Amino acid sequence: MAELPEVEYRRVWDRFNTEFSFRPSINPSKWPAVTEPVASVTWSLATLLDDPSYERLDRLVEIVEQGLTSCVGPHGKLFALDWQHTSYQFAPQEVGGHGQQPWPLSPYPDGDYFIYLSEDFRLGSFGHPWEESLCLFGQEFLDSVSAEVDKVLGLPIRRSGQAVRSA
Repeated sequence: MAELPEVEYRRVWDRFNTEFSFRPSINPSKWPAVTEPVASVTWSLATLLDDPSYERLDRLVEIVEQGLTSCVGPHGKLFALDWQHTSYQFAPQEVGGHGQQPWPLSPYPDGDYFIYLSEDFRLGSFGHPWEESLCLFGQEFLDSVSAEVDKVLGLPIRRSGQAVRSA
C-alpha cells in the first residue's frame, strides 16, 4: 500500500471530480454528491445504525472488499480516496489477510467521503457520510455483489442515479 504522492493525488482527484462531477455538500438539496454512473446502485446505510454488534457492517465491508478484489483481478490495483485527507493506491490481494495490513479506509463513509476506484475508474464505490449512502458502480462489480448487499442493506434507493420507487 502506498500513500499517493501530491502530484498523483491531484491527478486522481481531478479526474474523479471531472468524471463524476463531484459536488461535496452537507445540503440534502445538493445530493447525491456525484453524478452516479449508468451502471450504479445506491443503498441507504441508515439500517446499519440499528446494528450494535456491527455484524451487518462487517458483512457489508466483506462483500465490497471481496467484490473489488475479484473484479480488479490478480494484478489490479485500487485507489482509496479520502476527501481532503491522505489517499492511497494498493493491491487488494496484498491487504486484509492474515499478517497483512488492513484495507485503507472502508466502504462505509465514517465522517467523510470514502471512495474506492479501479485504476481505470470503471468500477468502485462512493460512500456519502451525510446522505448515509453507498453507491457501487461498474456492471461487473454490481453483478458480483448486488444480491448480497441487498441482503445486508435492503432495497436500493437509486439505480443509475434515478430514485427507486418503493412498493
